[in-house]
Amino acid sequence: MKNSKLTVLVLLLLALYSYTANAQQDAQYTQYMYNTLSVNPAYAGSRDVFSFLGLYRNQWFGNNIKGTPKTYTASLHSPIAKNVSLGLNATRDEIFITQETYLDLDFSYTLHLSEKGRLNLGLKGGAHLLDVDSKRAYEGAYNQGDPDAEVFIDNKFSPQFGAGAYYFTDKFYLGLSAPNILETEHFDESSVDPNSTSSATAKEKINFYLMSGYAFDINEDLKFKPAFITKLVQGAPLQVDISANFLINKKFTLGAAYRWSAAISAMAGFQLSDQLMLGIAYDRETTELSRYNNGSFEVFLRYEIFKQNENMVSPRFF
Repeated sequence: MKNSKLTVLVLLLLALYSYTANAQQDAQYTQYMYNTLSVNPAYAGSRDVFSFLGLYRNQWFGNNIKGTPKTYTASLHSPIAKNVSLGLNATRDEIFITQETYLDLDFSYTLHLSEKGRLNLGLKGGAHLLDVDSKRAYEGAYNQGDPDAEVFIDNKFSPQFGAGAYYFTDKFYLGLSAPNILETEHFDESSVDPNSTSSATAKEKINFYLMSGYAFDINEDLKFKPAFITKLVQGAPLQVDISANFLINKKFTLGAAYRWSAAISAMAGFQLSDQLMLGIAYDRETTELSRYNNGSFEVFLRYEIFKQNENMVSPRFF
Protein backbone atom coordinates (compact mmCIF):
# COMPACT_ATOMS: atom_id res chain seq x y z
CA MET A 1 0.00 0.00 0.00
CA LYS A 2 2.82 2.37 0.84
CA ASN A 3 4.48 1.72 -2.53
CA SER A 4 1.17 2.18 -4.35
CA LYS A 5 0.61 5.55 -2.71
CA LEU A 6 4.14 6.62 -3.57
CA THR A 7 3.66 5.56 -7.20
CA VAL A 8 0.46 7.61 -7.40
CA LEU A 9 2.36 10.59 -6.03
CA VAL A 10 5.15 10.11 -8.60
CA LEU A 11 2.63 9.92 -11.45
CA LEU A 12 0.82 13.00 -10.22
CA LEU A 13 4.05 14.98 -10.02
CA LEU A 14 5.03 13.88 -13.53
CA ALA A 15 1.64 14.85 -14.92
CA LEU A 16 1.73 18.23 -13.23
CA TYR A 17 5.27 18.81 -14.44
CA SER A 18 4.35 17.92 -18.01
CA TYR A 19 1.24 20.09 -18.17
CA THR A 20 2.17 23.27 -16.35
CA ALA A 21 3.73 26.33 -17.90
CA ASN A 22 6.94 24.37 -18.16
CA ALA A 23 7.83 22.49 -21.32
CA GLN A 24 5.49 19.85 -22.61
CA GLN A 25 7.35 17.00 -24.30
CA ASP A 26 6.25 14.70 -27.10
CA ALA A 27 5.98 10.95 -26.59
CA GLN A 28 9.25 9.03 -26.29
CA TYR A 29 9.94 5.94 -28.44
CA THR A 30 12.67 3.35 -28.04
CA GLN A 31 12.24 2.08 -31.62
CA TYR A 32 12.32 5.58 -33.11
CA MET A 33 14.29 4.36 -36.15
CA TYR A 34 11.15 2.55 -37.38
CA ASN A 35 8.66 5.18 -36.20
CA THR A 36 10.40 8.22 -37.69
CA LEU A 37 7.28 9.65 -39.34
CA SER A 38 5.87 10.54 -35.92
CA VAL A 39 8.68 13.07 -35.36
CA ASN A 40 9.83 14.00 -38.89
CA PRO A 41 7.43 14.61 -41.80
CA ALA A 42 10.33 14.42 -44.28
CA TYR A 43 10.50 10.66 -43.66
CA ALA A 44 7.34 10.24 -45.76
CA GLY A 45 8.06 8.21 -48.88
CA SER A 46 11.68 7.49 -47.97
CA ARG A 47 11.15 3.71 -48.13
CA ASP A 48 9.83 3.86 -51.73
CA VAL A 49 6.84 1.69 -50.84
CA PHE A 50 3.41 1.98 -49.27
CA SER A 51 4.36 1.50 -45.61
CA PHE A 52 1.99 1.05 -42.67
CA LEU A 53 3.15 0.91 -39.04
CA GLY A 54 1.26 0.36 -35.82
CA LEU A 55 3.02 0.77 -32.47
CA TYR A 56 2.00 0.36 -28.84
CA ARG A 57 4.07 1.50 -25.84
CA ASN A 58 3.29 0.66 -22.22
CA GLN A 59 5.47 2.53 -19.73
CA TRP A 60 6.07 1.56 -16.09
CA PHE A 61 3.92 -1.57 -16.18
CA GLY A 62 3.48 -4.07 -13.38
CA ASN A 63 2.53 -1.78 -10.48
CA ASN A 64 -1.28 -2.22 -10.53
CA ILE A 65 -1.75 1.53 -10.72
CA LYS A 66 -4.05 3.04 -13.32
CA GLY A 67 -2.78 5.92 -15.37
CA THR A 68 0.76 4.85 -16.24
CA PRO A 69 1.84 6.26 -19.62
CA LYS A 70 0.56 4.48 -22.71
CA THR A 71 1.04 5.47 -26.35
CA TYR A 72 -0.79 4.19 -29.43
CA THR A 73 0.52 5.15 -32.87
CA ALA A 74 -0.58 4.31 -36.41
CA SER A 75 1.04 5.77 -39.51
CA LEU A 76 1.21 5.22 -43.24
CA HIS A 77 3.18 6.89 -46.00
CA SER A 78 3.95 6.37 -49.66
CA PRO A 79 5.26 8.09 -52.80
CA ILE A 80 2.33 9.37 -54.85
CA ALA A 81 4.10 11.08 -57.76
CA LYS A 82 7.61 11.84 -58.94
CA ASN A 83 9.52 13.29 -55.97
CA VAL A 84 6.29 13.76 -53.99
CA SER A 85 5.11 11.68 -51.02
CA LEU A 86 2.32 11.85 -48.48
CA GLY A 87 1.90 10.42 -45.02
CA LEU A 88 -0.73 10.19 -42.30
CA ASN A 89 -0.03 9.76 -38.60
CA ALA A 90 -2.35 9.29 -35.62
CA THR A 91 -1.11 9.13 -32.03
CA ARG A 92 -2.90 8.68 -28.74
CA ASP A 93 -0.84 9.50 -25.65
CA GLU A 94 -2.21 8.81 -22.16
CA ILE A 95 -0.57 9.65 -18.84
CA PHE A 96 -2.45 9.70 -15.55
CA ILE A 97 -4.94 12.61 -15.68
CA THR A 98 -4.15 13.62 -19.28
CA GLN A 99 -5.02 12.25 -22.70
CA GLU A 100 -3.70 13.66 -25.96
CA THR A 101 -4.64 12.85 -29.55
CA TYR A 102 -2.61 13.90 -32.59
CA LEU A 103 -3.83 13.68 -36.20
CA ASP A 104 -1.28 14.77 -38.80
CA LEU A 105 -0.95 14.91 -42.58
CA ASP A 106 2.62 14.83 -43.87
CA PHE A 107 4.06 16.05 -47.17
CA SER A 108 7.60 15.55 -48.45
CA TYR A 109 9.47 16.53 -51.59
CA THR A 110 12.60 14.66 -52.70
CA LEU A 111 15.78 16.24 -54.04
CA HIS A 112 18.23 13.82 -55.69
CA LEU A 113 21.63 15.08 -54.58
CA SER A 114 23.71 12.19 -55.92
CA GLU A 115 23.35 8.72 -57.37
CA LYS A 116 22.46 7.29 -53.97
CA GLY A 117 21.86 10.33 -51.79
CA ARG A 118 18.46 11.95 -51.46
CA LEU A 119 17.21 14.83 -49.37
CA ASN A 120 13.56 14.92 -48.36
CA LEU A 121 12.05 18.21 -47.23
CA GLY A 122 8.84 17.79 -45.29
CA LEU A 123 5.91 19.71 -43.86
CA LYS A 124 3.29 18.57 -41.37
CA GLY A 125 -0.14 19.94 -40.58
CA GLY A 126 -2.79 18.61 -38.27
CA ALA A 127 -4.76 18.77 -35.06
CA HIS A 128 -3.99 18.25 -31.40
CA LEU A 129 -6.69 17.42 -28.83
CA LEU A 130 -5.85 17.81 -25.14
CA ASP A 131 -8.05 16.27 -22.44
CA VAL A 132 -7.21 16.79 -18.74
CA ASP A 133 -9.41 15.60 -15.88
CA SER A 134 -7.97 15.63 -12.36
CA LYS A 135 -10.80 13.36 -11.16
CA ARG A 136 -9.00 10.45 -12.85
CA ALA A 137 -6.43 10.70 -10.05
CA TYR A 138 -9.04 9.56 -7.54
CA GLU A 139 -10.90 6.86 -9.46
CA GLY A 140 -11.59 4.03 -7.05
CA ALA A 141 -10.33 5.98 -4.06
CA TYR A 142 -12.38 6.52 -0.90
CA ASN A 143 -11.23 10.10 -0.42
CA GLN A 144 -11.96 12.39 -3.32
CA GLY A 145 -10.00 15.51 -4.15
CA ASP A 146 -10.94 19.08 -3.40
CA PRO A 147 -13.55 20.17 -6.00
CA ASP A 148 -12.20 23.70 -5.91
CA ALA A 149 -8.82 22.47 -7.11
CA GLU A 150 -10.03 20.21 -9.91
CA VAL A 151 -8.64 20.63 -13.40
CA PHE A 152 -10.77 19.97 -16.47
CA ILE A 153 -9.85 20.57 -20.12
CA ASP A 154 -12.29 18.92 -22.53
CA ASN A 155 -10.51 17.88 -25.76
CA LYS A 156 -9.12 21.33 -26.34
CA PHE A 157 -8.23 21.74 -30.02
CA SER A 158 -5.06 23.36 -31.24
CA PRO A 159 -3.53 23.36 -34.73
CA GLN A 160 -0.25 21.62 -35.47
CA PHE A 161 2.36 22.67 -38.00
CA GLY A 162 5.82 21.16 -38.30
CA ALA A 163 8.76 20.83 -40.65
CA GLY A 164 11.73 18.57 -41.18
CA ALA A 165 14.59 17.50 -43.42
CA TYR A 166 15.78 13.93 -43.95
CA TYR A 167 18.90 12.98 -45.92
CA PHE A 168 19.47 9.30 -46.63
CA THR A 169 21.27 6.73 -48.73
CA ASP A 170 20.99 2.95 -48.58
CA LYS A 171 23.34 2.95 -45.56
CA PHE A 172 23.10 6.36 -43.87
CA TYR A 173 20.47 8.78 -42.64
CA LEU A 174 20.45 12.19 -40.98
CA GLY A 175 17.28 13.97 -39.91
CA LEU A 176 16.40 17.29 -38.31
CA SER A 177 12.84 18.23 -37.43
CA ALA A 178 10.39 20.17 -35.30
CA PRO A 179 7.06 18.27 -35.36
CA ASN A 180 5.14 21.32 -34.12
CA ILE A 181 6.41 24.89 -34.24
CA LEU A 182 3.21 26.44 -32.89
CA GLU A 183 2.99 27.10 -29.16
CA THR A 184 -0.48 26.93 -27.64
CA GLU A 185 -1.67 27.52 -24.08
CA HIS A 186 -4.59 25.51 -22.69
CA PHE A 187 -6.38 26.91 -19.64
CA ASP A 188 -8.64 25.22 -17.12
CA GLU A 189 -11.97 26.12 -18.69
CA SER A 190 -14.31 24.65 -16.12
CA SER A 191 -14.49 22.97 -12.75
CA VAL A 192 -17.09 21.39 -10.51
CA ASP A 193 -17.43 24.68 -8.66
CA PRO A 194 -18.24 27.58 -11.06
CA ASN A 195 -16.79 30.00 -8.49
CA SER A 196 -13.47 28.19 -8.44
CA THR A 197 -10.37 30.26 -9.14
CA SER A 198 -8.43 27.29 -10.49
CA SER A 199 -6.28 28.33 -13.44
CA ALA A 200 -4.16 25.32 -14.31
CA THR A 201 -2.37 25.69 -17.60
CA ALA A 202 -0.84 23.35 -20.15
CA LYS A 203 1.55 24.90 -22.63
CA GLU A 204 3.00 23.24 -25.69
CA LYS A 205 6.65 23.86 -26.47
CA ILE A 206 8.65 23.27 -29.64
CA ASN A 207 10.42 19.90 -29.62
CA PHE A 208 13.52 19.73 -31.82
CA TYR A 209 14.84 16.35 -32.99
CA LEU A 210 18.22 15.44 -34.45
CA MET A 211 18.80 11.83 -35.50
CA SER A 212 21.34 9.85 -37.46
CA GLY A 213 22.51 6.31 -38.13
CA TYR A 214 24.83 4.30 -40.36
CA ALA A 215 24.72 0.65 -41.46
CA PHE A 216 28.13 -1.06 -41.67
CA ASP A 217 28.56 -4.28 -43.69
CA ILE A 218 30.42 -6.70 -41.38
CA ASN A 219 30.01 -9.52 -43.88
CA GLU A 220 27.39 -10.77 -46.31
CA ASP A 221 25.08 -11.97 -43.56
CA LEU A 222 25.75 -9.44 -40.82
CA LYS A 223 25.23 -5.68 -40.68
CA PHE A 224 25.81 -3.31 -37.79
CA LYS A 225 24.00 0.01 -37.32
CA PRO A 226 24.79 2.50 -34.56
CA ALA A 227 22.28 5.35 -34.29
CA PHE A 228 21.24 8.20 -32.05
CA ILE A 229 18.41 10.66 -31.53
CA THR A 230 18.41 13.81 -29.43
CA LYS A 231 15.38 15.81 -28.33
CA LEU A 232 15.64 19.40 -27.19
CA VAL A 233 12.77 21.36 -25.66
CA GLN A 234 12.93 24.54 -23.63
CA GLY A 235 12.50 24.00 -19.90
CA ALA A 236 13.29 20.28 -19.92
CA PRO A 237 16.52 18.25 -19.78
CA LEU A 238 18.17 17.31 -23.08
CA GLN A 239 17.22 13.75 -24.04
CA VAL A 240 19.77 11.58 -25.84
CA ASP A 241 19.19 8.01 -27.04
CA ILE A 242 22.11 5.95 -28.34
CA SER A 243 21.41 2.56 -29.93
CA ALA A 244 23.23 -0.24 -31.73
CA ASN A 245 21.52 -2.90 -33.85
CA PHE A 246 22.72 -5.97 -35.72
CA LEU A 247 20.88 -7.27 -38.79
CA ILE A 248 21.44 -11.00 -39.14
CA ASN A 249 20.73 -12.87 -42.39
CA LYS A 250 18.47 -10.02 -43.50
CA LYS A 251 15.78 -11.45 -41.22
CA PHE A 252 16.60 -10.91 -37.55
CA THR A 253 17.50 -7.67 -35.78
CA LEU A 254 19.00 -7.58 -32.31
CA GLY A 255 20.13 -4.49 -30.45
CA ALA A 256 20.45 -2.41 -27.30
CA ALA A 257 20.00 1.25 -26.43
CA TYR A 258 20.78 3.72 -23.67
CA ARG A 259 18.64 6.74 -22.85
CA TRP A 260 20.83 9.25 -21.06
CA SER A 261 20.16 9.26 -17.29
CA ALA A 262 16.86 7.45 -17.84
CA ALA A 263 16.87 3.84 -19.10
CA ILE A 264 18.62 0.97 -20.82
CA SER A 265 16.81 -1.00 -23.52
CA ALA A 266 16.88 -4.26 -25.43
CA MET A 267 15.37 -4.55 -28.93
CA ALA A 268 14.56 -7.34 -31.34
CA GLY A 269 13.00 -7.39 -34.80
CA PHE A 270 11.73 -10.21 -36.99
CA GLN A 271 11.26 -9.88 -40.77
CA LEU A 272 8.39 -12.35 -40.96
CA SER A 273 8.08 -11.93 -44.73
CA ASP A 274 9.14 -9.49 -47.44
CA GLN A 275 6.18 -7.33 -46.44
CA LEU A 276 5.77 -7.89 -42.72
CA MET A 277 8.07 -6.99 -39.80
CA LEU A 278 7.50 -7.38 -36.07
CA GLY A 279 9.56 -5.47 -33.50
CA ILE A 280 9.67 -5.47 -29.71
CA ALA A 281 11.62 -3.49 -27.12
CA TYR A 282 12.01 -3.52 -23.35
CA ASP A 283 13.23 -0.60 -21.23
CA ARG A 284 14.50 -0.72 -17.68
CA GLU A 285 14.67 2.50 -15.72
CA THR A 286 18.03 3.59 -14.32
CA THR A 287 16.35 6.08 -11.97
CA GLU A 288 14.57 5.67 -8.63
CA LEU A 289 11.37 4.91 -10.54
CA SER A 290 12.73 1.41 -11.21
CA ARG A 291 11.79 0.53 -7.61
CA TYR A 292 8.09 0.93 -8.37
CA ASN A 293 7.61 -0.73 -11.77
CA ASN A 294 8.80 -3.59 -13.95
CA GLY A 295 9.97 -1.45 -16.85
CA SER A 296 8.41 -0.43 -20.15
CA PHE A 297 7.81 -2.26 -23.41
CA GLU A 298 7.01 -1.46 -27.02
CA VAL A 299 5.73 -3.59 -29.85
CA PHE A 300 5.28 -2.58 -33.48
CA LEU A 301 4.10 -4.19 -36.69
CA ARG A 302 5.10 -2.83 -40.09
CA TYR A 303 3.46 -3.90 -43.33
CA GLU A 304 4.68 -2.78 -46.75
CA ILE A 305 3.36 -3.40 -50.25
CA PHE A 306 4.56 -2.64 -53.78
CA LYS A 307 8.04 -3.24 -55.12
CA GLN A 308 10.90 -1.30 -53.62
CA ASN A 309 13.21 0.91 -55.67
CA GLU A 310 15.70 -1.44 -57.33
CA ASN A 311 18.53 1.00 -56.57
CA MET A 312 18.18 0.09 -52.90
CA VAL A 313 20.16 -3.12 -53.19
CA SER A 314 21.31 -3.05 -49.56
CA PRO A 315 18.54 -3.92 -47.09
CA ARG A 316 17.71 -0.87 -44.98
CA PHE A 317 16.62 -1.25 -41.41
CA PHE A 318 15.65 2.36 -40.78
